[in-house]
Amino acid sequence: MPLATAAGRSISYEWVGSQASGKPALVFLHEGLGSIRQWRDFPRQVAAATGCRALVYDRYGYGQSDVLAEARRGVRFMHDEALSALPDLLRGLQVENPILVGHSDGASIALIHAGAGHAVRGVVAMAPHVFIEPVCLASIAKAAQAFETTDLKDRLGRYHRDARKTFYGWADVWLDRNFVSWDIRDDYLPRITSPVLAIQGRDDIYGTMRQLDDIARQVKGPCELLKLENCGHAPFREQPEKTLDAVTRFIKGLT
Repeated sequence: MPLATAAGRSISYEWVGSQASGKPALVFLHEGLGSIRQWRDFPRQVAAATGCRALVYDRYGYGQSDVLAEARRGVRFMHDEALSALPDLLRGLQVENPILVGHSDGASIALIHAGAGHAVRGVVAMAPHVFIEPVCLASIAKAAQAFETTDLKDRLGRYHRDARKTFYGWADVWLDRNFVSWDIRDDYLPRITSPVLAIQGRDDIYGTMRQLDDIARQVKGPCELLKLENCGHAPFREQPEKTLDAVTRFIKGLT
């Protein structure tokens, strides 16, 4: 798998689909414990359905990218990704004006990136976080317990070079008492002028529909919401047909 450099770190990435003339690139940003492989076939399906080439990559500390070197991440780690690492990666791979497809933390990173004025054609935000909710923190605390008492460590080890560092690099910062006030609604959402598709399951244990409703209320560009029944935190895995259809229609509308 090829490697690129972003913010001084070695980043594993791959391209999915064929280069299509005049079509924008899709850039997939994975969840807080995600990686290239954990997207499964979703990027390939979206690329095939839209005719757009897709860039999928492991963020620093995830998958086959550099293992997290710090003792713990800072509370602005998603800002760092959106404002430093992602622009650096896109420049290095010569990606301009992409459509961002983010899940969970990746969706928040996509929204911050777009809201900071970087050129994007559109944003798909699946299970996004735009502020901290108690239900999210409670679920992360339960995940930390599961990491120590179940096979979660082994399952994550299939995808990440160091499952323990990956897990606690995510959980520790979310459970940091200074992270409770993390909120991107006022600083970034009103500056998003590109179209947004926000998707969330009604059974998501990491957030309520207030996340989507606040996005729709505060972004300046067109915004479409998809609230899925019988769906938790991973719409592309739990409601694959409805999610693929919505994402495909949204992207085709931009291209």
